[in-house]
Amino acid sequence: MKLRKKGYLRQNINLKAYSGQTGWTAGLFFVFVLAVFLMSLMQMEKYRTMWVYLEDTLAASNLASAVVDVEEYGISHTILVDHPDEAYRRYQWAVKENLNLDDNWCGQPGSVIRGPVQIVNYTIYNVRDNMVSVYRYNQYGLTEEWQEVLGRAVAPNGIRIESTSVYSELAFTAQGLWGMEVEARRGHLADIVREP
Repeated sequence: MKLRKKGYLRQNINLKAYSGQTGWTAGLFFVFVLAVFLMSLMQMEKYRTMWVYLEDTLAASNLASAVVDVEEYGISHTILVDHPDEAYRRYQWAVKENLNLDDNWCGQPGSVIRGPVQIVNYTIYNVRDNMVSVYRYNQYGLTEEWQEVLGRAVAPNGIRIESTSVYSELAFTAQGLWGMEVEARRGHLADIVREP
């Protein structure tokens, strides 16, 4: 007894005709994954380089602004930043020069910096005896002054103030690959200490 109908015979599938398509599809998929991975690495390297450059700029600008009161140092060997308002102006000039900014505080064409650079925080910590005199300039250039006890004064990045120091923080929009933009914000504390 035959139960099969002759009209519905099993089809013969020729696997040799399709064998190359699977290899090509898998190969293209792996090439795509590799390209995405390499682009991600390039993006991360670009941001890492920007952070290192920004860290160096902040350190150099902080130290450029921290002109020590020579007369006070000659009398008491105490290191104090002389005239906080002048120090803030020197800091602004140093940041503008170090980042190669135009008069509107924007980056040059082709640079990573998009939009204006803002000085979010500029703070001078003058340490004399057991007191810390703090002079803080906010993003609008307004000044606050107060004093703290040495050992309790802490910079915004969490580092305890032990000697006369300058802290600054910058913020700007950074452009990465494919026009992707990210808000960059970096702070740095520079200690001013005398060598024994």
